[in-house]
Amino acid sequence: MRRAVIVGTGMYAPERVVSNKFFDELYKKDIGTFLESSRNIKERRWMSEDQRTSDLIIPAAEEAMKNAGVTAKDLDLIIVSTDTPDYLSPSTASVVAYRMGAVNAGTYDINTACAGFVVGCDMASKYIIADAKYKNVLVVGAYAMSKYLNFDDYKIASLFADGAGAVVIQPSKDNAGFIDSQMYTDGQYHDYMGIYAGGSAQPITHSVVENKQHLLAFPKRIPPETNGIHWPRLTNILLDRLQKKALDINHFFITQFNVQSIYETLDKLELPRDRAHYVMDRFGYTGSASIGMALADAARQKKMKKGDLVFMLGSGGGMSMAALAMEWGYDC
Repeated sequence: MRRAVIVGTGMYAPERVVSNKFFDELYKKDIGTFLESSRNIKERRWMSEDQRTSDLIIPAAEEAMKNAGVTAKDLDLIIVSTDTPDYLSPSTASVVAYRMGAVNAGTYDINTACAGFVVGCDMASKYIIADAKYKNVLVVGAYAMSKYLNFDDYKIASLFADGAGAVVIQPSKDNAGFIDSQMYTDGQYHDYMGIYAGGSAQPITHSVVENKQHLLAFPKRIPPETNGIHWPRLTNILLDRLQKKALDINHFFITQFNVQSIYETLDKLELPRDRAHYVMDRFGYTGSASIGMALADAARQKKMKKGDLVFMLGSGGGMSMAALAMEWGYDC
């Protein structure tokens, strides 16, 4: 059976740097101390007014393709994971394909919120395993949440940021690559966090806009221990199937929402906290882009070597979660 493997990574963050001091001054209170000490966020990047999600995706994709040694015309499939698309319809992936000249690629978007990049990689690997005509698949996680922030709530406005992370996935030439995955959804939390206007449940009206119902909202509080419970649980499910131990995992790439949840996960697995790679300190919370950005950032730092066991743990609104195990395919 064929196995799929990541052969190139890329990332992009907009030029505008927004430090914690910006929020201290905006809200006339010390927000930065909490963000840095409890969330590991020192600054984030926001897109310009004339940028859209596809503008974030293309430079990340181009870096991933360059590192993989392929061009847009080589792509067979483009999967874009985002809950902040260019349009409600058509797909942002189709925009990306047109703008990059990916004339041979099929395209679609997926939305499993901030778990989407992991889900997209899992889907791409299964295409490659199941169908020999898929040789180059581009997976991108992208986030343009600064366009949806409600500045009446400083806890929301100060956390979220913009960016994109991308990978090119090919058939493995040896035994490296994606090994196993596990998804989980606790749908009772579907109305706890999200952008709830703009779809069929709540069309955009003047009243919706006036009341800021089209912006990101947290109507209810998701139990803070949720990720700290399920990330270790999903990790152990995969470890049991792989007949591996937690100590065998060389690198974790985990949704960069709350650093304390990442610490809790690694502590429960009895692993050092530096086994995970962190980017929220520089880029804030980039949602569906965060794991792809962390992966690309680690590759830029040459952290991974061929044969390393890598776990990705994604979590997002819904509540949707995804875990994926892979053997890294090349020396960075």
